[in-house]
Amino acid sequence: MESHPVDIYVGKKLRSRRTLLGKSQEEIGTAVGVTFQQIQKYERGMNRVGSSRLYEFANLLGISVSYFFEGFEESSRSASGNTESSALAEGNAPFEYEELDNKEVLSLVRAYYGISNSNVRKKILSLMKSLSAEKEEYGEDSSNKANASESKKLASV
Repeated sequence: MESHPVDIYVGKKLRSRRTLLGKSQEEIGTAVGVTFQQIQKYERGMNRVGSSRLYEFANLLGISVSYFFEGFEESSRSASGNTESSALAEGNAPFEYEELDNKEVLSLVRAYYGISNSNVRKKILSLMKSLSAEKEEYGEDSSNKANASESKKLASV
């Protein structure tokens, strides 16, 4: 029997948040009274997370229960012309949280939130957005020039 699309989505959100916080499957499992293998099954959507367990995860991870369902409708609608259930079951839906599995992205996010000065965080975010937009507009060569210029501005903070 195939996993339900909602179970898969909730599992991906669980994994995303756990990974973002730097917690292992074993830590999460111990905190809620299950094995790390059970956490793996939840994260893969193989086992359905019950409502009380979902509530425990939300409290443990510092989020609301609704977090696990945010974006589900958008991801199912944006699937390339497939119906909601077939698109998600086949893995064709673009889950935006899969990007957080990348260690470089996680490291960047953790470092960003490690900056206590909110003004510096805002300037870094602005720099990243400008570099990203410039790369799209002009190609990678001009972003290297902008990077040096923006880095000098940031260093003066």
